[in-house]
Amino acid sequence: MSGKVTIAGIHTVLAVLRYRPERLLELWVSADRKDQRMDQLLDLAKKAGANVQRVKRQELDKRADDKHHQGVVASVRPATPGTDQQLSQLLDKLDAPPFLLVLDGVTDPHNLGACLRSADAAGVHAVITPRDRSAHLNPTVDRVSSGASQVLPLFQVTNLARCLKSLQQRGIWLTGLAGEASDSLYEANLQGPVALIMGAEGQGLRRLTRDTCDHLVRIPMAGQVESLNVSVAAGVCLFEALRQRI
Repeated sequence: MSGKVTIAGIHTVLAVLRYRPERLLELWVSADRKDQRMDQLLDLAKKAGANVQRVKRQELDKRADDKHHQGVVASVRPATPGTDQQLSQLLDKLDAPPFLLVLDGVTDPHNLGACLRSADAAGVHAVITPRDRSAHLNPTVDRVSSGASQVLPLFQVTNLARCLKSLQQRGIWLTGLAGEASDSLYEANLQGPVALIMGAEGQGLRRLTRDTCDHLVRIPMAGQVESLNVSVAAGVCLFEALRQRI
C-alpha cells in the first residue's frame, strides 16, 4: 500500500481526528458547509495542527472516490492492523474476561467495516482475521465502520488455527457460527472469556477452524432464506453475547 490513502465523510474523518490524529496528512473541506459538525471537525483539526483547505465541491468530487463525501475529504497514512505478538500483549493487559470476534475468510471490505462497527458497539475487545483470505483495512472499511476502525483493535494473524489454539490455552472458549449446528445461539453460554467465530457468507467456517471450535451454534431462522449476511449475523451474535454479559 502507498504511503497515503484518501478517506471521505465527516464521521470517518472525525474519528481519525479524535483517535488517530497522527494519521492525518491533509484535509479539504467544503467552503460552503457551515454547521456544528463542521465546526467540531475544524476545531479538532486545528488542535492536531492539520493543513486545512477550504475548497469548492467540484474539487472535493475530484479528490474523493465516494461522491457522498459530505463536504469532507482527507489524505491519511494507511491504517495498519496489529500482529500476533501485539494481540498477546493486549490479552495480557485485559482486566475483564476477553470478548473477541474472529472473522474467517471475510473478504468484502464492506462486511469487514460493518462487523467492526457492530463489534465496537457491543464492547468487543478485539477483532481477529487471518492475514490471507481476508479484507484489509482500507478507506472503504474506514467509511463503513463509521469510525470503529480507528478505535477497535484489529489483528491479522499469520496462522488462524494456531491463533485459535493459543486462545484456548488462555481459557477462552471458541464459539463458532454454523448453519447446520444443532444448538441455538440463544442456548449458548456467552459469558466469561469467549471468542465468537464467523465464517464467510456462503462458505462458512473453514474445516480446520470449525474443528478447532469448542462449540458450534446456529441462529434460528423463521423464514425461507438459509443464511444471513455475515455482518448481520455478527451483529445478532454479538448483541446476544452483550445481553448475557451485562
